[in-house]
Amino acid sequence: MRKLTFILFVVFVFTYAGHSQEAQIAKYKSMFTVNFIRYIGWPEEATKGNFVIGVLKDKTVAANLKKLTLGKKFGYQQIIIKEFKNINEVTDCQILFVSKLINYSNKNSEIIKQKLGNKNSLIVTNSEGSTKKGAMINFVIRDNKLKFEISSTNASKFGLKFSSSLTSLSNAIIK
Repeated sequence: MRKLTFILFVVFVFTYAGHSQEAQIAKYKSMFTVNFIRYIGWPEEATKGNFVIGVLKDKTVAANLKKLTLGKKFGYQQIIIKEFKNINEVTDCQILFVSKLINYSNKNSEIIKQKLGNKNSLIVTNSEGSTKKGAMINFVIRDNKLKFEISSTNASKFGLKFSSSLTSLSNAIIK
């Protein structure tokens, strides 16, 4: 009986620790995503109306972003967080955060880009190789640390420019 109790305790601790670590990573991804706003050269048309951050299939990141942006503005723009349950719901937004639950394949990346109107949107992903499929910023875990890689080429296709401050912070610059 003691052995069974000990095993259940160990499983619970590791499950809780894993969940806690995932929640912490989601918090950092949210903070980075909000801060990316300042380090992007946005075209004039992207600075009109509300500043919309879309979150595709990640309730934790969406909730964190809502807390971080509550009552905040980017310039004169009110920051709004929109949640999308699937790719078909995606609409215009200045930033789209794509969950790691979404397979950012060539097919899905093309659908997402079309839904965003192929312009003025920053696509932030969470899966290895996403910058090769059109993402501008991709979160990765390297050496047990959260890092991000960027693609200035993909950003420029959408009319966006990264500041030198952002490029110096990234893990890998893909050109």
